[in-house]
Amino acid sequence: MNKQGPFHKIRPLISALAVLSLLALFFLFGPSPSFAYDLEQKVVKHELENGLVVLILERRVNPTVSLYIRHKVGALQEDEGSTGAAHLLEHMLFKGTKTIGTKDYRREKRILDQIRRTGNALDLERLKGERADRGVIDGLSEKLRRLQTQAKGLMVDNEIDRLYTENGAVDLNASTGQDLTTYHVSLPANKLELWARIESDRMMNPVFREFYPERDVVMEERKQTVESTPKRKLTELFLATAFQAHPYRRPVIGWPSDVQSLSMDYIEWFSRTYHAPNNTVIAVVGDVDPVKALGIVKKYFGAIKPVSLPPLRITAEPTQQGEKRVALEADANPHLLIGYHKPTLPSFDDYVFDVIDALLTRGRTSRLYRTLVEERGIAESISTANGLPGAKYPNLFVVMAAPRHPHTAEELEAAIHGEIEKLKKEPVSPRELEKVVNQFRADLIRDLDSNAGLAGKLSYYEAVAGDFRYITRHIQVVESITPDDIMKVARNYLVPENRTVATLVKRGKP
Repeated sequence: MNKQGPFHKIRPLISALAVLSLLALFFLFGPSPSFAYDLEQKVVKHELENGLVVLILERRVNPTVSLYIRHKVGALQEDEGSTGAAHLLEHMLFKGTKTIGTKDYRREKRILDQIRRTGNALDLERLKGERADRGVIDGLSEKLRRLQTQAKGLMVDNEIDRLYTENGAVDLNASTGQDLTTYHVSLPANKLELWARIESDRMMNPVFREFYPERDVVMEERKQTVESTPKRKLTELFLATAFQAHPYRRPVIGWPSDVQSLSMDYIEWFSRTYHAPNNTVIAVVGDVDPVKALGIVKKYFGAIKPVSLPPLRITAEPTQQGEKRVALEADANPHLLIGYHKPTLPSFDDYVFDVIDALLTRGRTSRLYRTLVEERGIAESISTANGLPGAKYPNLFVVMAAPRHPHTAEELEAAIHGEIEKLKKEPVSPRELEKVVNQFRADLIRDLDSNAGLAGKLSYYEAVAGDFRYITRHIQVVESITPDDIMKVARNYLVPENRTVATLVKRGKP
Protein backbone atom coordinates (compact mmCIF):
# COMPACT_ATOMS: atom_id res chain seq x y z
CA MET A 1 0.00 0.00 0.00
CA ASN A 2 1.08 3.53 -0.67
CA LYS A 3 -0.16 5.11 2.54
CA GLN A 4 1.43 8.52 2.91
CA GLY A 5 -1.68 10.29 4.18
CA PRO A 6 -5.42 9.98 4.79
CA PHE A 7 -6.28 10.09 1.08
CA HIS A 8 -3.03 8.63 -0.24
CA LYS A 9 -4.78 6.65 -2.99
CA ILE A 10 -6.37 9.67 -4.70
CA ARG A 11 -3.92 10.07 -7.55
CA PRO A 12 -3.84 12.25 -10.65
CA LEU A 13 -5.58 10.61 -13.57
CA ILE A 14 -3.04 8.74 -15.64
CA SER A 15 -3.93 7.14 -18.95
CA ALA A 16 -2.37 3.92 -20.15
CA LEU A 17 -0.54 5.91 -22.84
CA ALA A 18 0.96 8.22 -20.20
CA VAL A 19 2.19 5.23 -18.22
CA LEU A 20 3.84 3.70 -21.26
CA SER A 21 5.43 7.05 -22.13
CA LEU A 22 6.80 7.38 -18.61
CA LEU A 23 8.29 3.90 -18.77
CA ALA A 24 9.90 4.64 -22.13
CA LEU A 25 11.44 7.90 -20.89
CA PHE A 26 12.73 6.17 -17.79
CA PHE A 27 14.41 3.42 -19.76
CA LEU A 28 16.07 6.04 -22.01
CA PHE A 29 17.14 8.63 -19.45
CA GLY A 30 16.63 7.35 -15.90
CA PRO A 31 18.54 4.94 -13.73
CA SER A 32 18.47 1.31 -14.72
CA PRO A 33 15.08 -0.30 -14.00
CA SER A 34 16.95 -3.13 -12.30
CA PHE A 35 17.68 -0.56 -9.59
CA ALA A 36 14.12 -1.05 -8.36
CA TYR A 37 14.75 -4.69 -7.66
CA ASP A 38 18.29 -4.10 -6.35
CA LEU A 39 17.07 -1.59 -3.79
CA GLU A 40 17.26 -4.12 -0.98
CA GLN A 41 21.02 -4.45 -1.52
CA LYS A 42 21.66 -0.73 -2.01
CA VAL A 43 20.04 0.47 1.23
CA VAL A 44 22.31 0.45 4.28
CA LYS A 45 20.27 -0.41 7.35
CA HIS A 46 21.73 0.00 10.82
CA GLU A 47 20.23 -0.10 14.29
CA LEU A 48 22.01 2.01 16.89
CA GLU A 49 22.55 0.68 20.41
CA ASN A 50 19.65 2.81 21.62
CA GLY A 51 17.27 1.15 19.15
CA LEU A 52 17.07 3.91 16.53
CA VAL A 53 16.86 2.45 13.01
CA VAL A 54 18.77 4.26 10.25
CA LEU A 55 18.29 3.68 6.51
CA ILE A 56 20.87 5.25 4.19
CA LEU A 57 20.79 5.21 0.39
CA GLU A 58 23.56 6.81 -1.66
CA ARG A 59 22.24 8.51 -4.80
CA ARG A 60 24.71 10.76 -6.62
CA VAL A 61 22.05 12.40 -8.82
CA ASN A 62 22.49 15.92 -7.47
CA PRO A 63 24.30 17.45 -4.46
CA THR A 64 21.32 17.23 -2.11
CA VAL A 65 20.06 14.93 0.61
CA SER A 66 16.49 14.20 1.72
CA LEU A 67 15.88 13.34 5.37
CA TYR A 68 12.88 11.75 7.03
CA ILE A 69 12.30 11.09 10.72
CA ARG A 70 9.37 8.82 11.51
CA HIS A 71 8.28 8.41 15.12
CA LYS A 72 6.05 5.37 15.48
CA VAL A 73 3.37 7.28 17.32
CA GLY A 74 0.13 8.95 16.33
CA ALA A 75 -3.46 9.19 17.48
CA LEU A 76 -3.37 5.48 18.33
CA GLN A 77 -1.21 6.01 21.40
CA GLU A 78 -3.23 8.83 22.93
CA ASP A 79 -5.11 8.20 26.16
CA GLU A 80 -8.87 8.55 26.22
CA GLY A 81 -9.64 12.17 26.99
CA SER A 82 -6.35 13.32 25.47
CA THR A 83 -7.03 13.05 21.75
CA GLY A 84 -5.08 15.47 19.60
CA ALA A 85 -1.93 15.13 21.72
CA ALA A 86 0.26 13.76 18.93
CA HIS A 87 -0.83 16.55 16.58
CA LEU A 88 -0.29 19.30 19.17
CA LEU A 89 3.16 17.87 19.94
CA GLU A 90 4.03 18.10 16.26
CA HIS A 91 3.25 21.83 16.43
CA MET A 92 5.21 22.32 19.64
CA LEU A 93 8.41 20.77 18.32
CA PHE A 94 8.87 23.73 15.98
CA LYS A 95 9.13 26.05 18.97
CA GLY A 96 12.78 25.24 19.62
CA THR A 97 15.01 23.69 22.25
CA LYS A 98 17.10 24.72 25.25
CA THR A 99 19.66 26.22 22.85
CA ILE A 100 17.54 27.06 19.79
CA GLY A 101 14.85 29.72 20.03
CA THR A 102 15.91 31.37 23.29
CA LYS A 103 17.76 34.50 24.39
CA ASP A 104 18.30 33.28 27.96
CA TYR A 105 16.98 29.81 28.72
CA ARG A 106 17.63 29.90 32.49
CA ARG A 107 15.43 32.99 32.90
CA GLU A 108 12.93 31.68 30.37
CA LYS A 109 12.56 28.35 32.16
CA ARG A 110 11.53 30.01 35.42
CA ILE A 111 8.72 31.80 33.60
CA LEU A 112 7.71 28.67 31.65
CA ASP A 113 7.38 26.77 34.95
CA GLN A 114 5.03 29.48 36.22
CA ILE A 115 3.08 29.31 32.96
CA ARG A 116 2.70 25.56 33.43
CA ARG A 117 1.36 25.88 36.97
CA THR A 118 -0.97 28.74 36.09
CA GLY A 119 -2.27 27.00 32.99
CA ASN A 120 -2.94 23.79 34.89
CA ALA A 121 -4.89 25.67 37.56
CA LEU A 122 -6.89 27.55 34.91
CA ASP A 123 -7.80 24.36 33.04
CA LEU A 124 -8.88 22.62 36.25
CA GLU A 125 -11.18 25.51 37.12
CA ARG A 126 -12.67 25.58 33.61
CA LEU A 127 -13.32 21.83 33.74
CA LYS A 128 -15.76 22.46 36.59
CA GLY A 129 -18.17 23.81 34.00
CA GLU A 130 -21.14 25.61 35.54
CA ARG A 131 -19.59 25.24 39.01
CA ALA A 132 -16.46 27.14 37.98
CA ASP A 133 -15.63 30.40 39.78
CA ARG A 134 -15.62 33.15 37.15
CA GLY A 135 -13.46 35.38 39.35
CA VAL A 136 -10.81 32.67 39.65
CA ILE A 137 -10.88 32.09 35.89
CA ASP A 138 -10.50 35.80 35.14
CA GLY A 139 -7.63 36.17 37.62
CA LEU A 140 -5.73 33.13 36.32
CA SER A 141 -6.33 34.19 32.70
CA GLU A 142 -4.82 37.61 33.35
CA LYS A 143 -1.85 36.10 35.18
CA LEU A 144 -1.26 33.68 32.32
CA ARG A 145 -1.41 36.52 29.80
CA ARG A 146 1.24 38.52 31.72
CA LEU A 147 3.54 35.49 32.02
CA GLN A 148 3.22 34.71 28.32
CA THR A 149 4.16 38.30 27.48
CA GLN A 150 7.29 37.97 29.65
CA ALA A 151 8.22 34.64 28.06
CA LYS A 152 7.70 36.08 24.58
CA GLY A 153 10.42 38.64 25.26
CA LEU A 154 12.95 35.87 25.89
CA MET A 155 12.24 33.69 22.86
CA VAL A 156 13.44 33.86 19.27
CA ASP A 157 10.55 33.24 16.88
CA ASN A 158 10.85 30.49 14.24
CA GLU A 159 14.57 29.93 14.74
CA ILE A 160 14.45 26.32 13.54
CA ASP A 161 12.77 27.44 10.34
CA ARG A 162 15.29 30.27 9.93
CA LEU A 163 18.29 27.96 10.43
CA TYR A 164 17.01 25.59 7.79
CA THR A 165 15.98 28.30 5.32
CA GLU A 166 19.32 30.13 5.54
CA ASN A 167 21.07 26.85 4.75
CA GLY A 168 19.13 26.05 1.59
CA ALA A 169 16.39 23.80 2.93
CA VAL A 170 13.30 22.95 0.91
CA ASP A 171 10.24 20.84 1.70
CA LEU A 172 10.54 21.48 5.46
CA ASN A 173 7.37 20.07 6.98
CA ALA A 174 5.78 17.70 9.44
CA SER A 175 2.64 15.61 9.65
CA THR A 176 0.73 13.49 12.14
CA GLY A 177 -1.44 10.49 11.35
CA GLN A 178 -3.05 7.60 13.13
CA ASP A 179 0.16 5.55 13.09
CA LEU A 180 3.11 7.92 12.66
CA THR A 181 4.47 11.40 13.26
CA THR A 182 6.84 12.58 10.52
CA TYR A 183 9.42 15.38 10.14
CA HIS A 184 11.16 15.85 6.80
CA VAL A 185 13.39 18.26 4.91
CA SER A 186 15.73 18.32 1.91
CA LEU A 187 19.10 20.10 2.16
CA PRO A 188 22.37 20.60 0.33
CA ALA A 189 24.33 17.42 1.00
CA ASN A 190 27.02 19.27 2.95
CA LYS A 191 24.41 20.37 5.53
CA LEU A 192 23.74 16.86 6.84
CA GLU A 193 25.49 17.56 10.13
CA LEU A 194 23.43 20.73 10.66
CA TRP A 195 20.27 18.64 10.29
CA ALA A 196 21.55 16.05 12.77
CA ARG A 197 22.42 18.77 15.27
CA ILE A 198 18.95 20.36 15.07
CA GLU A 199 16.88 17.19 15.03
CA SER A 200 18.75 15.36 17.79
CA ASP A 201 18.37 18.47 19.94
CA ARG A 202 14.63 18.48 19.22
CA MET A 203 14.40 14.87 20.39
CA MET A 204 16.44 15.41 23.57
CA ASN A 205 15.69 18.98 24.65
CA PRO A 206 12.38 20.30 23.29
CA VAL A 207 11.00 23.43 24.94
CA PHE A 208 7.27 23.98 24.69
CA ARG A 209 7.16 27.73 24.22
CA GLU A 210 3.81 29.43 23.58
CA PHE A 211 1.99 26.25 24.61
CA TYR A 212 -1.38 27.80 25.36
CA PRO A 213 -1.45 30.14 22.33
CA GLU A 214 -0.51 27.18 20.14
CA ARG A 215 -3.26 25.09 21.70
CA ASP A 216 -5.64 27.87 20.69
CA VAL A 217 -4.16 27.75 17.18
CA VAL A 218 -5.03 24.06 16.94
CA MET A 219 -8.57 24.75 18.14
CA GLU A 220 -8.90 27.37 15.40
CA GLU A 221 -7.37 24.95 12.88
CA ARG A 222 -10.03 22.43 13.80
CA LYS A 223 -12.79 25.01 13.30
CA GLN A 224 -11.48 26.02 9.88
CA THR A 225 -10.47 22.63 8.49
CA VAL A 226 -13.14 20.37 9.99
CA GLU A 227 -16.12 22.16 11.47
CA SER A 228 -16.33 24.71 8.63
CA THR A 229 -15.58 22.15 5.89
CA PRO A 230 -18.59 19.83 5.35
CA LYS A 231 -16.66 17.10 3.51
CA ARG A 232 -14.08 16.83 6.28
CA LYS A 233 -16.78 16.88 8.90
CA LEU A 234 -18.48 14.07 6.99
CA THR A 235 -15.23 12.10 6.96
CA GLU A 236 -14.88 12.51 10.73
CA LEU A 237 -18.45 11.31 11.23
CA PHE A 238 -17.91 8.45 8.79
CA LEU A 239 -14.83 7.12 10.64
CA ALA A 240 -16.48 7.48 14.04
CA THR A 241 -19.40 5.42 12.68
CA ALA A 242 -17.37 2.77 10.85
CA PHE A 243 -15.16 2.07 13.87
CA GLN A 244 -17.16 1.23 16.95
CA ALA A 245 -14.28 0.43 19.33
CA HIS A 246 -10.91 0.78 17.61
CA PRO A 247 -8.94 4.05 18.08
CA TYR A 248 -9.06 4.64 14.32
CA ARG A 249 -12.41 6.24 15.07
CA ARG A 250 -10.60 9.24 16.62
CA PRO A 251 -9.78 12.35 14.58
CA VAL A 252 -6.05 13.00 14.45
CA ILE A 253 -6.63 16.67 15.26
CA GLY A 254 -8.53 15.57 18.37
CA TRP A 255 -12.01 16.08 19.77
CA PRO A 256 -12.62 19.73 20.80
CA SER A 257 -13.16 19.10 24.53
CA ASP A 258 -9.93 17.09 24.69
CA VAL A 259 -7.75 19.57 22.81
CA GLN A 260 -8.81 22.57 24.87
CA SER A 261 -7.67 20.85 28.08
CA LEU A 262 -4.40 19.21 26.92
CA SER A 263 -1.68 20.05 29.44
CA MET A 264 2.02 20.80 29.06
CA ASP A 265 2.71 17.95 31.50
CA TYR A 266 0.91 15.38 29.34
CA ILE A 267 2.46 16.60 26.07
CA GLU A 268 5.96 16.52 27.61
CA TRP A 269 5.35 12.98 28.88
CA PHE A 270 4.02 11.98 25.47
CA SER A 271 7.14 13.42 23.80
CA ARG A 272 9.61 11.72 26.16
CA THR A 273 7.79 8.41 25.89
CA TYR A 274 7.06 8.08 22.19
CA HIS A 275 9.65 10.28 20.44
CA ALA A 276 12.30 7.98 21.86
CA PRO A 277 15.10 6.57 19.68
CA ASN A 278 13.82 3.00 20.05
CA ASN A 279 10.52 4.18 18.55
CA THR A 280 12.07 6.05 15.61
CA VAL A 281 13.17 5.41 12.02
CA ILE A 282 15.44 7.79 10.09
CA ALA A 283 15.99 7.71 6.32
CA VAL A 284 18.87 9.51 4.60
CA VAL A 285 18.78 9.52 0.79
CA GLY A 286 21.01 11.51 -1.53
CA ASP A 287 24.56 12.56 -2.28
CA VAL A 288 26.13 11.06 0.84
CA ASP A 289 28.80 8.57 1.75
CA PRO A 290 26.95 5.91 3.79
CA VAL A 291 29.83 5.38 6.23
CA LYS A 292 30.23 9.11 6.92
CA ALA A 293 26.47 9.68 7.08
CA LEU A 294 26.06 6.86 9.60
CA GLY A 295 28.91 8.34 11.64
CA ILE A 296 27.11 11.69 11.81
CA VAL A 297 23.85 10.04 12.86
CA LYS A 298 25.65 8.06 15.57
CA LYS A 299 27.45 11.16 16.82
CA TYR A 300 24.28 13.17 17.37
CA PHE A 301 21.53 10.59 17.95
CA GLY A 302 23.49 7.77 19.54
CA ALA A 303 23.62 9.38 22.99
CA ILE A 304 19.85 9.73 23.29
CA LYS A 305 18.66 7.22 25.86
CA PRO A 306 15.99 4.67 24.95
CA VAL A 307 12.84 4.30 27.02
CA SER A 308 10.66 1.42 28.09
CA LEU A 309 7.69 1.84 25.75
CA PRO A 310 4.27 1.33 27.35
CA PRO A 311 2.44 -1.75 26.10
CA LEU A 312 0.00 -0.72 23.39
CA ARG A 313 -3.39 -2.11 24.34
CA ILE A 314 -5.62 -1.59 21.32
CA THR A 315 -9.27 -2.61 21.43
CA ALA A 316 -9.94 -4.86 18.45
CA GLU A 317 -12.78 -3.72 16.21
CA PRO A 318 -15.69 -6.19 16.51
CA THR A 319 -16.81 -7.84 13.29
CA GLN A 320 -19.51 -5.68 11.75
CA GLN A 321 -22.85 -7.48 11.69
CA GLY A 322 -24.88 -5.17 9.47
CA GLU A 323 -24.76 -2.07 7.33
CA LYS A 324 -24.26 1.27 9.11
CA ARG A 325 -25.66 4.49 7.67
CA VAL A 326 -25.24 8.08 8.79
CA ALA A 327 -26.16 11.44 7.27
CA LEU A 328 -24.85 14.96 7.82
CA GLU A 329 -26.89 18.02 6.90
CA ALA A 330 -24.89 21.03 5.71
CA ASP A 331 -25.02 23.98 3.32
CA ALA A 332 -23.03 22.07 0.72
CA ASN A 333 -23.50 19.90 -2.33
CA PRO A 334 -24.17 16.20 -1.73
CA HIS A 335 -21.25 13.87 -1.13
CA LEU A 336 -20.99 10.15 -0.50
CA LEU A 337 -18.57 7.90 1.41
CA ILE A 338 -18.86 4.11 1.27
CA GLY A 339 -16.44 2.03 3.33
CA TYR A 340 -15.73 -1.66 3.87
CA HIS A 341 -13.65 -3.19 6.66
CA LYS A 342 -10.61 -5.16 5.46
CA PRO A 343 -7.23 -6.46 6.63
CA THR A 344 -4.05 -4.42 6.40
CA LEU A 345 -0.53 -5.20 5.20
CA PRO A 346 1.06 -7.70 4.82
CA SER A 347 -2.16 -9.63 4.21
CA PHE A 348 -2.43 -10.87 0.62
CA ASP A 349 -5.97 -9.50 0.53
CA ASP A 350 -4.60 -6.00 1.13
CA TYR A 351 -2.49 -6.30 -2.02
CA VAL A 352 -5.61 -7.36 -3.90
CA PHE A 353 -7.40 -4.25 -2.65
CA ASP A 354 -4.56 -2.15 -4.07
CA VAL A 355 -5.40 -3.68 -7.44
CA ILE A 356 -9.15 -3.16 -6.94
CA ASP A 357 -8.44 0.47 -6.05
CA ALA A 358 -6.61 0.98 -9.35
CA LEU A 359 -9.21 -0.93 -11.37
CA LEU A 360 -12.06 1.20 -10.08
CA THR A 361 -10.78 4.77 -10.17
CA ARG A 362 -7.25 5.14 -11.43
CA GLY A 363 -7.24 7.00 -14.72
CA ARG A 364 -9.89 7.96 -17.22
CA THR A 365 -10.19 4.38 -18.42
CA SER A 366 -10.84 3.05 -14.89
CA ARG A 367 -14.19 1.42 -14.32
CA LEU A 368 -15.98 3.89 -12.08
CA TYR A 369 -14.60 6.99 -13.80
CA ARG A 370 -15.35 5.75 -17.31
CA THR A 371 -18.83 4.45 -16.50
CA LEU A 372 -20.20 6.90 -13.91
CA VAL A 373 -18.42 10.13 -14.85
CA GLU A 374 -17.95 9.97 -18.61
CA GLU A 375 -20.59 7.59 -19.96
CA ARG A 376 -23.58 7.94 -17.64
CA GLY A 377 -22.77 11.39 -16.23
CA ILE A 378 -24.05 10.43 -12.77
CA ALA A 379 -20.93 11.45 -10.85
CA GLU A 380 -19.19 14.81 -10.71
CA SER A 381 -16.15 13.13 -9.16
CA ILE A 382 -15.25 9.69 -7.86
CA SER A 383 -12.21 8.12 -6.24
CA THR A 384 -11.24 5.22 -4.02
CA ALA A 385 -8.71 4.73 -1.23
CA ASN A 386 -7.28 1.53 0.17
CA GLY A 387 -6.20 1.77 3.78
CA LEU A 388 -8.07 4.52 5.61
CA PRO A 389 -7.39 5.91 8.09
CA GLY A 390 -4.19 4.01 9.02
CA ALA A 391 -2.14 0.94 8.17
CA LYS A 392 -0.95 -0.61 11.44
CA TYR A 393 -4.31 -2.29 12.02
CA PRO A 394 -7.23 -3.52 9.89
CA ASN A 395 -8.72 -0.55 8.09
CA LEU A 396 -11.17 0.47 5.36
CA PHE A 397 -11.49 0.40 1.61
CA VAL A 398 -13.42 3.57 0.77
CA VAL A 399 -15.29 4.97 -2.24
CA MET A 400 -15.67 8.78 -2.28
CA ALA A 401 -18.05 10.34 -4.77
CA ALA A 402 -20.12 13.42 -5.55
CA PRO A 403 -23.28 13.20 -7.70
CA ARG A 404 -23.69 15.45 -10.73
CA HIS A 405 -26.85 17.53 -10.64
CA PRO A 406 -29.67 16.61 -11.08
CA HIS A 407 -28.63 13.09 -10.07
CA THR A 408 -28.91 12.20 -6.38
CA ALA A 409 -26.52 10.59 -3.93
CA GLU A 410 -28.92 7.66 -3.70
CA GLU A 411 -28.80 7.15 -7.48
CA LEU A 412 -25.00 7.36 -7.47
CA GLU A 413 -24.72 4.93 -4.57
CA ALA A 414 -26.85 2.36 -6.40
CA ALA A 415 -24.68 2.69 -9.49
CA ILE A 416 -21.50 2.17 -7.43
CA HIS A 417 -22.93 -0.96 -5.84
CA GLY A 418 -23.75 -2.23 -9.33
CA GLU A 419 -20.14 -1.82 -10.45
CA ILE A 420 -18.89 -3.54 -7.30
CA GLU A 421 -21.17 -6.50 -8.01
CA LYS A 422 -19.41 -6.91 -11.38
CA LEU A 423 -16.12 -7.40 -9.53
CA LYS A 424 -17.67 -10.37 -7.74
CA LYS A 425 -19.16 -12.03 -10.80
CA GLU A 426 -17.05 -11.13 -13.86
CA PRO A 427 -13.32 -11.97 -14.12
CA VAL A 428 -11.11 -9.00 -14.89
CA SER A 429 -9.69 -9.29 -18.40
CA PRO A 430 -5.94 -9.99 -18.79
CA ARG A 431 -5.55 -6.69 -20.65
CA GLU A 432 -7.19 -4.67 -17.86
CA LEU A 433 -5.12 -6.41 -15.20
CA GLU A 434 -1.89 -5.86 -17.12
CA LYS A 435 -2.71 -2.15 -17.43
CA VAL A 436 -2.97 -1.94 -13.64
CA VAL A 437 0.30 -3.80 -13.13
CA ASN A 438 2.01 -1.38 -15.53
CA GLN A 439 0.68 1.51 -13.47
CA PHE A 440 2.24 0.06 -10.33
CA ARG A 441 5.52 -0.47 -12.15
CA ALA A 442 5.43 3.16 -13.25
CA ASP A 443 4.76 4.22 -9.65
CA LEU A 444 7.82 2.36 -8.46
CA ILE A 445 10.01 3.90 -11.15
CA ARG A 446 8.66 7.37 -10.42
CA ASP A 447 9.40 6.97 -6.70
CA LEU A 448 12.94 5.87 -7.46
CA ASP A 449 13.56 9.10 -9.35
CA SER A 450 13.24 11.30 -6.25
CA ASN A 451 15.39 11.48 -3.14
CA ALA A 452 12.44 12.71 -1.09
CA GLY A 453 10.09 10.08 -2.51
CA LEU A 454 12.52 7.31 -1.69
CA ALA A 455 13.28 8.62 1.80
CA GLY A 456 9.57 8.88 2.49
CA LYS A 457 8.80 5.36 1.26
CA LEU A 458 11.79 3.71 2.94
CA SER A 459 11.06 5.26 6.33
CA TYR A 460 7.31 4.70 6.01
CA TYR A 461 7.42 1.00 5.30
CA GLU A 462 10.20 0.38 7.81
CA ALA A 463 8.07 2.09 10.48
CA VAL A 464 4.66 0.64 9.55
CA ALA A 465 5.41 -2.72 7.93
CA GLY A 466 8.62 -3.31 9.88
CA ASP A 467 10.61 -3.72 6.65
CA PHE A 468 11.51 -1.18 3.96
CA ARG A 469 11.71 -4.05 1.47
CA TYR A 470 7.93 -3.89 1.17
CA ILE A 471 8.56 -1.27 -1.55
CA THR A 472 9.92 -3.75 -4.07
CA ARG A 473 8.11 -6.82 -2.78
CA HIS A 474 4.78 -5.05 -3.27
CA ILE A 475 5.10 -5.05 -7.05
CA GLN A 476 6.19 -8.70 -7.03
CA VAL A 477 3.02 -9.72 -5.20
CA VAL A 478 0.82 -7.47 -7.37
CA GLU A 479 2.23 -9.17 -10.48
CA SER A 480 1.00 -12.52 -9.11
CA ILE A 481 -2.63 -11.49 -8.50
CA THR A 482 -5.20 -13.26 -10.67
CA PRO A 483 -8.80 -12.47 -11.72
CA ASP A 484 -9.97 -15.21 -9.35
CA ASP A 485 -8.16 -13.51 -6.45
CA ILE A 486 -10.03 -10.27 -7.19
CA MET A 487 -13.44 -11.97 -7.33
CA LYS A 488 -12.74 -13.88 -4.10
CA VAL A 489 -11.73 -10.76 -2.16
CA ALA A 490 -14.68 -8.76 -3.52
CA ARG A 491 -17.10 -11.50 -2.46
CA ASN A 492 -15.58 -11.73 1.02
CA TYR A 493 -15.41 -8.04 1.93
CA LEU A 494 -17.49 -5.88 -0.42
CA VAL A 495 -20.79 -7.01 1.08
CA PRO A 496 -23.66 -5.01 2.63
CA GLU A 497 -23.19 -6.32 6.18
CA ASN A 498 -19.57 -5.06 6.14
CA ARG A 499 -20.47 -1.64 4.76
CA THR A 500 -20.68 1.86 6.25
CA VAL A 501 -22.31 4.65 4.23
CA ALA A 502 -22.08 8.35 5.07
CA THR A 503 -24.00 10.93 3.05
CA LEU A 504 -23.71 14.69 3.00
CA VAL A 505 -27.23 16.04 2.58
CA LYS A 506 -27.88 19.60 1.48
CA ARG A 507 -29.61 21.43 4.32
CA GLY A 508 -33.26 22.18 3.67
CA LYS A 509 -33.69 19.35 1.21
CA PRO A 510 -37.09 17.72 1.71
